[in-house]
Amino acid sequence: MSGTDGRSKKGSNFLIQGSILAAAGIIVRLIGILYRIPMTNIIGDEGMGYYSTAFNVYNIMLILSSYSLPVAVSRMVSAKLARKEYRNVYRIFIVAMIYATIVGSAAFFVTWFGADFFANHVFATPLAVYALRALAPTIWLMAYLGVLRGFFQGHGTMLPTAVSQILEQIVNAIISVVAAFYLFRMGNSSFWAEKGAGYAEAFGAAGGTIGTGMGAFAAFLFVLGLFILYRPTIRRRCRRDESGSSDRFGKVGSALLSITIPVILSSTIYNINSVIDNGIMAHGMAMTGQGDRFLSLWGIFNNKYMLLVNVPLAMANSLSSSLIPSISGACARKDVREMVKKTGLVIRFSMLIAIPCTVGLTVLAGPSMNLLFHSGDNTEAIRMMVYGSTVILFLSMSTVSNAILQGLGRFREPVKNALIALILHIIVLVIMLIPLRMGIYALVHSKIFFAVLMCWLNQRSIRAAIPYRQEFRRTFLIPGAASAVMGIFAWLIYHGVYSVIPINIAAIAVSVGFAVLVYGAVLLLLRGITEEELRHMPGGTRLVSLAKKCRLM
Repeated sequence: MSGTDGRSKKGSNFLIQGSILAAAGIIVRLIGILYRIPMTNIIGDEGMGYYSTAFNVYNIMLILSSYSLPVAVSRMVSAKLARKEYRNVYRIFIVAMIYATIVGSAAFFVTWFGADFFANHVFATPLAVYALRALAPTIWLMAYLGVLRGFFQGHGTMLPTAVSQILEQIVNAIISVVAAFYLFRMGNSSFWAEKGAGYAEAFGAAGGTIGTGMGAFAAFLFVLGLFILYRPTIRRRCRRDESGSSDRFGKVGSALLSITIPVILSSTIYNINSVIDNGIMAHGMAMTGQGDRFLSLWGIFNNKYMLLVNVPLAMANSLSSSLIPSISGACARKDVREMVKKTGLVIRFSMLIAIPCTVGLTVLAGPSMNLLFHSGDNTEAIRMMVYGSTVILFLSMSTVSNAILQGLGRFREPVKNALIALILHIIVLVIMLIPLRMGIYALVHSKIFFAVLMCWLNQRSIRAAIPYRQEFRRTFLIPGAASAVMGIFAWLIYHGVYSVIPINIAAIAVSVGFAVLVYGAVLLLLRGITEEELRHMPGGTRLVSLAKKCRLM
């Protein structure tokens, strides 16, 4: 009985920690949407095109320098804590900070001094150089921040990461908008106007990237402060360490590299498609006579369509972050049953979120875009969302399955799978873009193709690693049915309210509120979620009580 209770508590903690990060992810994405609205209104789609181009390089450099650090550090720390090797936990932290210094500084210098090459030759967007250089110092800082976040995640607490992410985004939002406004105005001055067109938009984009750096600095100070407060506990644990194990720093460094390198390769291949897409789209649209439309369409794709897509994806990433130390601990204990259980739970939980989000953003694509973005024509953004919303479902699944494989210690599998998917994605993109002349929609559809392929390949790898078989009915069928009913209600209620009160925000608020209630009710009626699973969620006891009062459970 006690064993069952222990597993139940672990499952509960896993869901709670995942939910904390998921909630933080939602807040962060919402803030991201809110501040990009005034930014888009200030610097326009062209300015956001420069902004997105700079961020493509930034994201790759971030992956090469620090993206793998939270994953690697949390996995190593959780494994050592499971064996009560507290001295080794601290050694992991020291080695990780040294590693962060080396790779962070290298990425900074490459970005700063290579900015001209990237802007001029890779992306054929020379004025993106200002935004790119403004991002360079942030890359170095993010390496240290990644180590600190991973250290706390390895201890099983996602709260420092969650709070620091929210703080980072708040500071980012405020400074980005203010800096974009003043630098855009500076670029409009007669001095820069005489040099040619585009400087105002380019400087405005650089202002937005300054906010990114200041946000990262605020988050770093917060997490560093928590670490300083926690350091006496670390020292006390080290003194009381009775494991008798004290790994050499060289051994710790080798272990860190053995985790970070496969994660870097996997993540680079997984995310470098944005850089490759940028280059292919810029040159391909020029070849097909659409070069003059590229920058504005690229800005719409990244800062309207993908901005909304990334809101539900943030929840999948949050679940992934909480999953890795959980599965790593089960691996260290060689608890196959627990690994299978956690794998099924996280996939199902991610689909409970991703499927209704896909349906909701499809049926309310027009109202959502028109609510958020007032400058310019939203026709292309709405069309992208209607045609491409299914990418939410498959990217969520592929993100979570990547994390499962990393937690299982199968670091090479995501690398191999991502490389296969990337090669085929490029082939499909080029065919759709040049011979078929599909323009920006070549990218929309090829991105879905990439995500679907990653899901299939990762599922094969998971089944080869553990005796896991994907459950279909409660993971896909019931959430799909509940989402379909929800989508119908959302569409009808929106148009019904709007016909009476022609205020977009009011109609959206009412329709979304009812949609959430309908989805939850249908999900419970179809037994898509059990009472035990509901109790393990934050506020689960109250939700169970409410469901029983409404006779839904």
